[in-house]
Amino acid sequence: MQFRNLKMIGYVVYGRGSFNQLDEILAPQRKGDSPMIFLVDHFFEGKALPNKIPLRGKDKIIYADVTFEPKTKQVDALAKILKEEFGTVSGIIGIGGGSTLDLAKAVSLMMTNPGSSADYQGWDLVQLAGVYKVGIPTLSGTGAEVSRTTVLTGPERKLGMNSDFTPFDQIVLDPDLIKNAPANQRFYTGMDCYIHCIESLEGTFLNEFSKSFGEKALHLCQEIFLGNQTWTEEHDEKLMMASYAGGMSIAYSQVGVAHAISYGLSYLLGTKHGVGNCIVMNHIEEYYPAGVAEFKRMVEENNIDIPQDICSGLTDEQFDKMINVSLGMKPLWENALGKNWEQIMTREKLRALYEKF
Repeated sequence: MQFRNLKMIGYVVYGRGSFNQLDEILAPQRKGDSPMIFLVDHFFEGKALPNKIPLRGKDKIIYADVTFEPKTKQVDALAKILKEEFGTVSGIIGIGGGSTLDLAKAVSLMMTNPGSSADYQGWDLVQLAGVYKVGIPTLSGTGAEVSRTTVLTGPERKLGMNSDFTPFDQIVLDPDLIKNAPANQRFYTGMDCYIHCIESLEGTFLNEFSKSFGEKALHLCQEIFLGNQTWTEEHDEKLMMASYAGGMSIAYSQVGVAHAISYGLSYLLGTKHGVGNCIVMNHIEEYYPAGVAEFKRMVEENNIDIPQDICSGLTDEQFDKMINVSLGMKPLWENALGKNWEQIMTREKLRALYEKF
């Protein structure tokens, strides 16, 4: 049997106020006068957070428009701009939610790998290590801070650059940075974590490594999102660690049905990842009966309205595009349904599911 040799994050710093140590964390990684590039979620433009970024020399802040999830053409354009302006850079620091972190990982890789990021959408296609990269989440739940993928929408597919070169060299987990997240956004990213756990813990790839992280993350999500609680700083801390553990739970296993189907929604309709997962989770009792029932309680207790009827009026061609993207997520389907998944999840069955959304 061939066991995976799992590539993990190089360094982790956790704690309230740990963002203030960023200058000393970056100092040993600076190469001459090559700058550090800070990719910051455009949400923070004109707000206080960018003023705390320790700029030195030619360092630059670039506000990343993550209205839509990262596209390969956006990654390629950013890497091209940086190469033309600086030649090389000392590092890429992503500050924001999952989309910003994925963008930072992808740009780091494209500073050293030739061609387009679309060439590397798949498993273990990246050949060269990227430049030094740091992930600093301001939303928690996606697990992007620890995952070995960077989810991108390309010309043909929505698929990550899944490789051992993808994980961050350093992450900074500061609960102060997520404390004022909008409730809806916080819920959707939190549910991404919850759904990670359900899919990992009920998947055929499950092992004690992923199980230990998944069970802890699931327990934290239940503590956070059940019980009609008033949100506190402790909830921020728990959600940040749930995101980390949830990401680790799928690092050595995989996600499943909800993620595989939501990739089609994101590719065709631009549906945000967390929202898409929730739309799908609402309708897949057949695969995760207990998880879906608990998910629906969380939705109700947190007064969240899950979007409805987003697929009404789509053409056969559009349904086919979503189905093609979804069925391309082979490891996800195998984890969820086993090696004979193609006999279980037919195009007709998947079409019927999409018609429910």
